[in-house]
Amino acid sequence: MKVLRYIGSLAFVLGLFVAVFAGVPWHVLVADDPVVPLWLRIAVFCLLGGILLVLLTVALEQKKGKRPADKPLPAESETKVLLLNSDTVPGRETREILGLVQGHTVFAIWLGKDLSALIRLILGGELTEYTEMMGNARSIATNRMMTRAAEMGADAIINVRYMTTSVVGSAAELLAYGTAVKLS
Repeated sequence: MKVLRYIGSLAFVLGLFVAVFAGVPWHVLVADDPVVPLWLRIAVFCLLGGILLVLLTVALEQKKGKRPADKPLPAESETKVLLLNSDTVPGRETREILGLVQGHTVFAIWLGKDLSALIRLILGGELTEYTEMMGNARSIATNRMMTRAAEMGADAIINVRYMTTSVVGSAAELLAYGTAVKLS
């Protein structure tokens, strides 16, 4: 199903760009000739067929009650820095506060996945495309924060927090931050 949805998304994007960036200028230049060339008809059919294929695959997927297989997240950071969202580490004392550490990333999904998510908005259900995107962004931001803490010689990061901001369209920034500390 995922492959069919990908093909549909690709057909939609290609059809859309050909129709807009070649079809509209063609129509402006040759407005007197009502005959639509074959390439423009194919582009329009790709655009419409791509939308239909994505719609059908998402609908079938939801009818079966299956979620698409999740891609594995990027590998965890090799550093051994403890992460906590509290201000103390149980059973350990904070010896030294090293300062604020942060990691961030800006993620976006391509237009084809945006189309799939738009159809899920209409039909209902989890927007798995955005769930996957934000999970990957969270993992990358956390790993970057842990790497910075390890470079400072930290044993732990306390008061870990995550913040997300919409940048433009379906792009989102994810910021992970906390306080790097040395433990006794």
